[in-house]
Order: sequence, then C-alpha cells, then structure tokens
Amino acid sequence: MKYSMFFGAALGLVISTTALAAKWDMPTPYGDGNHPTQVAKQFAEEVTAKSNNKLKITVHSGGSLIKHPEIHRAVKSRQVQLGEVFIGRLGNNDPIFKLDNIPFLATDFDSAEKLYKLSKPELSKQLAKDGLILLYTVPWPAQDLYSNKTVNSLADLKGLKMRAYSPTTSRLADLMGTTPVNVPFSDVAQAFTTSVIDAMITSPSTGVNNQSWDYISHFTTVSAWIPKNMVFVNKRMFDRLDSDTQQVIMTAAANAEKKGWELGKKNSVAHTNILKEKGMTVLSPSSTLQSELRAIGKTMVGEWLTESGDVGKSIIDQFNQ
Repeated sequence: MKYSMFFGAALGLVISTTALAAKWDMPTPYGDGNHPTQVAKQFAEEVTAKSNNKLKITVHSGGSLIKHPEIHRAVKSRQVQLGEVFIGRLGNNDPIFKLDNIPFLATDFDSAEKLYKLSKPELSKQLAKDGLILLYTVPWPAQDLYSNKTVNSLADLKGLKMRAYSPTTSRLADLMGTTPVNVPFSDVAQAFTTSVIDAMITSPSTGVNNQSWDYISHFTTVSAWIPKNMVFVNKRMFDRLDSDTQQVIMTAAANAEKKGWELGKKNSVAHTNILKEKGMTVLSPSSTLQSELRAIGKTMVGEWLTESGDVGKSIIDQFNQ
C-alpha cells in the first residue's frame, strides 16, 4: 500500500513537472534579420515569461526546422504546435488566402488593415477547417519593383523572368508579360546572379535583407500591395493547455500583431532609404506604368471575385464603401 502511494505521488510529480516544462516548436520561414521573425521571438518570449515558464516556445527561423512550403502541413498534422507562413502561399487552398496578394487593391497600410479586418472572419474560418487557430498577422512593406534597368512601361519587362512565390504572384507575372519563376526568399540573390530571374516585385525589406544592391540596380516604388505573414496554432494542442496559458498566448498574439504592424510601417520608409543609400536607383513609377499596373489589378480583382463568389463580393463591397 505504501509502495502504491509512493508510486502514485512520484507519477503525479513527473506529470506535474512535464506540464510545467511544456515545450513548443515554432518554425518560421524568414531569417533573424526580418521583422516577422523578430516579432515571433518577442511573442515566444512573452508567452514563456507570462506563463511562468509553464510553456516555452522555441522559434526556428529561416526554415531551419521546416521549410516554408511544409509549415502549414506540419502544424495541421501536429508535427509542430504552431508556425508562421506567408498568407498568399495557401492560395490554392481557398480564394481567401489569395486576397492578401491581389495587387493595387490595398496599397497603403490603412487600406490594408481595413481589408484584413474585413477578411479575418473568413480567414479564420478556413484555417479552422484544418484544425488551426489564427493568432496574429505581420504585414510587409508595400511590394515594389526590382529590375536591372529603368522600367517606364510593361513593354520594358516583356520576356523577362519574374520571381513568383504564390499562385497570385504567378498570375501577376503572366499579366505583366513576364515568365513567373518560383523562387523562395532564401534563394533570391543566387537566382539573380545566375540569371534564373531578371526582376521581382517584393518589399524593400526583402531587398535589404538580401543585400539586393549587390546584384540589382533599380528599385521602382510601385506600391503594389501589402502582404502579410500569419501565425497559427494547432487547435487540439491549444485546447490541451489550461485556460490561463491559453489567455497568455492570445494576449501575446494581440501584442505581436500590434508590434508587427508598427514595424511594417516603419520599415517601409527605413528600408527604402537604405536601398538608396547603398547606391540603388530609386524611382517613382511613370504614369504609364501606374496606369498599366492598375489595369492588371482590376483584372485580378475581377478574377478573384469570380472565384470567391458571394463571400468575396461581400468583402470587396464593404472594402469599397
């Protein structure tokens, strides 16, 4: 009887210690120099501190644990508990994920935030189908055009190879008269130096973190759209936590989203200035190029509305009000 009581107490102690030492892994696709990763690390640190070390989240940045294309599946299958992905990468799963990458719809942070709030319920609904809970988003600065020559119109890009990283950016490359080439963030520099790609539309932050001045000469501020990363957690893993720890995660997520949006706005200006300081030619788009790109935007909104149906129409109608 005494042995049984001792064994029971010891087992209880082990279980309690295990609970106190719960460890979660959080893969992210971008390196430590990128603000979404910096936000993720602050989020993880806040959860660990505010949960009194009941839950420790380890951020594995730069695809070091799981590569970007596999993060969504890894969280869905509980290989890891939570993770971060570029929203547009899931565009083939449901049209709502494509909305984040539609060009010339929401081209400044105020309109991007409005569009996010309108689309968030549907975004959360589609993630829930995979057993996931949306925690927070982090926006990138507006997407601009990188090239090795002055681009005054789409004719100047015709026949070039354009970096693509989602279904929507592939479609954009097609409409711009370029050939889309799927190149992950980590391979951008090599892709340019080996002529795998000739141009790309991405944020000034991507340019700074890849030292684009070493292999690209021109940067045109077309402000095509403001995409976001999203962080989500596996619902079954989340539900296993006690209510206090769950609340710690949600509070930390809200703080992370606020910080992420602040950094996105700040970097939009700061990183553009760095590109200029490093010797890149920074240009405003010509009226011809602006007009041509806006026309592409209208085409892509129309295509998205056809694909997304009543749900998409409701979001766009509210956005345009």
